[in-house]
Amino acid sequence: MPGHLIDLMWPANLSGNVPRRFMATCPYQAFVPSRLGDLTVHLDSESVGAVSEAEHAIRDLNSSSHHALAPLARLLLRTESIASSKIEGVQIDVPRLARAEARATLDKKAGPDAERLLANIHAMQLAVDEAATTRPFGLDSITAIHDRLMRGDINFRQPGVVRATQNWIGGNDYNPCGAAFIPPPPEHVVPLLEDLCVYLNDETLSPLVQAAIVHAQFETIHPFADGNGRTGRALIHVILRRRGLAKTFVPPISLMFAARKDRYIGGLTQFRGDDVAEWIGYFAAAARQSALLAQRYVAKVETLQETWRERLRAHRAIRSDAAAWTIIDLLPAYPIVTAAALLSATGRDRSTVLRALEELCAAGVLHPTTAGKRNQLFETNELLRLIEQMEGGQLTG
Repeated sequence: MPGHLIDLMWPANLSGNVPRRFMATCPYQAFVPSRLGDLTVHLDSESVGAVSEAEHAIRDLNSSSHHALAPLARLLLRTESIASSKIEGVQIDVPRLARAEARATLDKKAGPDAERLLANIHAMQLAVDEAATTRPFGLDSITAIHDRLMRGDINFRQPGVVRATQNWIGGNDYNPCGAAFIPPPPEHVVPLLEDLCVYLNDETLSPLVQAAIVHAQFETIHPFADGNGRTGRALIHVILRRRGLAKTFVPPISLMFAARKDRYIGGLTQFRGDDVAEWIGYFAAAARQSALLAQRYVAKVETLQETWRERLRAHRAIRSDAAAWTIIDLLPAYPIVTAAALLSATGRDRSTVLRALEELCAAGVLHPTTAGKRNQLFETNELLRLIEQMEGGQLTG
């Protein structure tokens, strides 16, 4: 992506806990990207082929007729959100996060890392459900996603607020002079974001090419004090949903980024170095791999659901309108679940839900993980294993 460097001087009037060696003035260069409205994209035949294959794989993922769309869609969105956080170093194991999600339905607090991951899931949900249908998409939509994302971080004071100070990537915490990358100075941020929103509302390019460019440009602008990577990756799915490419299921592209973080960061660097075609080719390959992985994931979850139905039938004859069948449909969204969550999700009364949970436990579909009847947690061990394989990128055909 073409741009230019601005020579700046870091101020010396720092105090407090700043080590003495970082208190002197020092020169640095901030990168200001060109407006996207001025960008011309030239793709070679190999990159065009990669984009076509990726979009075909994403359409295939979204064209299949699935038994229960919403729970499976949430399962993939959850996977994307967790992988996006993993890139930023926020990672907890699958059962622990699932327990935190379940306890949230009982108004119980989770640890800081779990809270941050849950906030990322909520932000991604906002992105694909609300921001993706907002027309035109504007700066307020971006700040809303960031606000939802960072609201769960007790150490962050400005969710949804565009930065008014210089930030940087790498180096030390006190000045930008040894940083690996220095985004544009704050006075350039809002105009660049407004230009990005204009580009995002345009539908001239293919959805995948547009998503690749918007994401890389957003990361180059780096408009917030923290949470830029996760917000920028949410924008990928805003575009894929808005353009109708991923109408139901998001391809968990962040899984591919997290698996080779160095390659992902290298791709963003290539974009800033005016190698836009190389970045788009890499992005398309990652999107295709994630869509194919998601297809395998959805198929395995649906097979598992049918196994659960067979166990329930073998346990005893149950009416076709019984709550237990509905709960099996919903379980992909809730690997560990509570009666409170199912009351809300099914719309059934408490006694009906509790009776269904007893039936599912007796049939070996669910397993209680807590003692006593009050605020019990129920888990699906087989689904948790599938999620671990998926999030580790280890799911085979």
